[in-house]
Amino acid sequence: MGTGAATLGMEEAAEFPGEPAPRMELGSVRAMERELERCRRHLRRLQRALAEERFKVLYLEAALARAPPRPPALPRRRPPPASLWGGAETRNAWCPCPHVAYLLPGCSPPSSLLLADFNYGAEDYDAEGNEEPKALPEGSETMPYIDESPTMSPQLSARGQESGDAPCCVAQGERDAGKGLEMRKLVLSGFLASEEIYINQLEALLLPMKPLKATATTSQPVLTLQQIETIFYKIQDIYEIHKEFYDNLCPKVQQWDSNITMGHLFQKLASQLGVYKAFVDNYKIALETAEKCSHSNNQFQKISEVSVAGIMLWALLYKPIDRVTRSTLVLHDLLKHTPSDHPDYPLLQDALRISQNFLSSINEDIDPRRTAVTTPKGETRQLIKDGFLVELSEGSRKLRHVFLFTDVLLCAKLKKTAVGKHQQYDCKWYVPLADLVFPSPEESEHCPQVHVIPDHELEDMKMKISAIKSEVQKEKANKGQSRAIERLKKKMFENEFWLLLNSPAIPFRIHNRNGKSYLFLLSSDYERSEWREAIQKLQKKDLQAFVLSSVELQVLTGSCFKLRTVHNIPVTSNKDDDESPGLYGFLHVIVHSAKGFKQSANLYCTLEVDSFGYFVSKAKTRVFRDTTEPQWNEEFEIELEGSQSLRILCYEKCYDKTKLNKDNNEIVDKIMGKGQIQLDPQAVQTKNWHMDVIEMNGIKVEFSMKFTSRDMSLKRTPSKKQTGVFGVKISVVTKRERSKVPYIVRQCIEEVEKRGIEEVGIYRISGVATDIQALKAVFDANNKDILVMLSDMDINAIAGTLKLYFRELPEPLLTDRLYPAFMEGIALSDPAAKENCMMHLLRSLPDPNLITFLFLLEHLKRVAEKEPINKMSLHNLATVFGPTLLRPSEGESKGHLTLASDIWSHDVMAQVQVLLYYLQHPPISFTELKRNTLYFSTDV
Repeated sequence: MGTGAATLGMEEAAEFPGEPAPRMELGSVRAMERELERCRRHLRRLQRALAEERFKVLYLEAALARAPPRPPALPRRRPPPASLWGGAETRNAWCPCPHVAYLLPGCSPPSSLLLADFNYGAEDYDAEGNEEPKALPEGSETMPYIDESPTMSPQLSARGQESGDAPCCVAQGERDAGKGLEMRKLVLSGFLASEEIYINQLEALLLPMKPLKATATTSQPVLTLQQIETIFYKIQDIYEIHKEFYDNLCPKVQQWDSNITMGHLFQKLASQLGVYKAFVDNYKIALETAEKCSHSNNQFQKISEVSVAGIMLWALLYKPIDRVTRSTLVLHDLLKHTPSDHPDYPLLQDALRISQNFLSSINEDIDPRRTAVTTPKGETRQLIKDGFLVELSEGSRKLRHVFLFTDVLLCAKLKKTAVGKHQQYDCKWYVPLADLVFPSPEESEHCPQVHVIPDHELEDMKMKISAIKSEVQKEKANKGQSRAIERLKKKMFENEFWLLLNSPAIPFRIHNRNGKSYLFLLSSDYERSEWREAIQKLQKKDLQAFVLSSVELQVLTGSCFKLRTVHNIPVTSNKDDDESPGLYGFLHVIVHSAKGFKQSANLYCTLEVDSFGYFVSKAKTRVFRDTTEPQWNEEFEIELEGSQSLRILCYEKCYDKTKLNKDNNEIVDKIMGKGQIQLDPQAVQTKNWHMDVIEMNGIKVEFSMKFTSRDMSLKRTPSKKQTGVFGVKISVVTKRERSKVPYIVRQCIEEVEKRGIEEVGIYRISGVATDIQALKAVFDANNKDILVMLSDMDINAIAGTLKLYFRELPEPLLTDRLYPAFMEGIALSDPAAKENCMMHLLRSLPDPNLITFLFLLEHLKRVAEKEPINKMSLHNLATVFGPTLLRPSEGESKGHLTLASDIWSHDVMAQVQVLLYYLQHPPISFTELKRNTLYFSTDV
């Protein structure tokens, strides 16, 4: 024992130079065994702690090594604002890396990061109206915070603005081709900023790779090399592709020149899309591996919680595809503003072709194992039609996704799944088409009358949705808490979902001859007819009855997710900014006559238009009795709210009271034909009636239509007197009054806000013409009795006077010079480029025009806040004021248009959209706008 102890002491002394070796007082073999076991346990704990500390050191070293300084030519990123982090302590934890900011131990990423990709879309509904947001895990320590706000944009000189020159996109005297090339710069500037955000996300994903690989070769690896390769497959390649693209494009936009070429960069980027394909193909395996490793390894679980939840792994299946979609939109805009003889044009065309083909291949690339579904006859079962329908089940409305295959109708709902899990459908029921029948009114079993929500309740819900959207914008503008924003978003989705569930009221019943009946509710008889005809067409084939086994049903249901053609719930307010807004105003339709009927019948027509995301019936002709050639000649005025299509259905009236629909006790009329036309703004917005014919099942219906708005007679005539205010330049009036906003504008707005802000239809309902003219004369004469007269005048006359003042300005408030640029800016597809352009154009306005516009803008927003009472939404106000503030003077209009006869209708909807864009934008500060601290400069 003594010799052993002495030997041990010598060996330990070598491990502790200059210090006494640990002493062990061991009196027996049993005591030695107990001490040995204790030391082993202690050593294992120390080894685990050492491994964790080693991993942290490697992780942080890799983070710092991956953050080399930017080349001097690129501007330095600013740190996040203090309000984002909350206080000095967390602000000091920020590390100034070019693309990723880190939180030191003890700090969690802000909730805005964790919810960055939260979306109440088709992927998240449970079809029962009980929507719940996907709860994301709390942020773990040492995880990167992705800076989603682009601070990099080409900082170009503003000398054109300072010298009073016209802005780049409307430089006076430039050719159209030159204007297009300047607009191209705006598109590239916004795209470059979003490209930076994408590189941020890729860098954040790459950061754990190096420390994970380093630990893989130790005795206690976090992941094996094979697991690391699977999880991070192709991320490095994607990052390098975009980093090279970014570094090559940035200097070109910084040193902008009209002759500069960059089409080859986009062409090269498109040619490397095969890397994305490999990434997408591997995604499912990568996600499964990451989940498996996080369950079996606590260390990896800590660093994978945020990534699997929606920032790194979960979102990256969609973010690369979204990136290609964004690039495709940008390519469209670039081609639009690139002359066909420019060297870049063929290169951009080729890049667009490659990108579109890639997107198509991704959409059509369906796993054969999931679609190898055959019918009982051995034929491939194909999806013919699918869509979202409301089912009335046990007295409750349920949103279902209905799939019509070649031999079966399947009703499903999307199951709730954990974050990162593959989305799946749950089959509620199916009916083989061989067993499916449409019961006649006499055969339908009686069911309680369908409860129809009153129209005013539906309208109230639409207004609530608009109000919540405004609140979300305010919260974002004020940098409110992300939890508050997410609560608002959830509430908005619940309201939209309620509207979708409760709007439909037209019954569509199907019956399984071997089982029960099912009842759907639709908003359009046209849609009901489409489903019925599609099913009946398939039933003409030789179909066999069958029963699906549980395995067959599982495979068929599993194929629905990949095969579906309708991906998003058709909620009313989910339209993207870059989608066509449709027509707003009034469509006048005259239904003349119809011919082609083989037998005499009692005939009538109905008209449907799409409104708030779904079709509704708007008008109905009288019944023309016992004829084969009805002559209705009836005119209807249909209000359009973002409408894009007009449908006409022709019915035979049934007077047999024995044929009652048991669902709603209405007599069932027979559809003789139906047809649909697109409402092309260029075709319908003319002064004259446009005659057209819709052919339907051998029947021809003749009709005429024209679209009108309140702005068709706008005309600007400068005043011959310069002593008044009407017809006088706004700069002259403000200089004479020594004010920033004309007195007439301030007084009219003050009076409206004092006693007219809750007036129903304020600014829409016209005042008495003689009252408006009297007020005009008083303001022109600068009469001392103006205030007394205003207090006694009808509020609609005061509102009309304000509109008249802006309408009679010799030049629109937003100026003739900038008009073409506003039209081009609002048409941009890329949101970042649009923001860049629209804010720059405001800065380009003369100060009196800009200050007056911002003053009016805030007033209109306050009016819209009272929408539940005054019924004037932001869009209604934009419809009233948009053309008034933007419509070019007559001389300018003729210069911009090809046909003088089209002056009254040209760009009316675009003018509305320009004002609506600013009304929906967070508050705009004159000081910040002029200082150019919030918006990118685009001057040369």
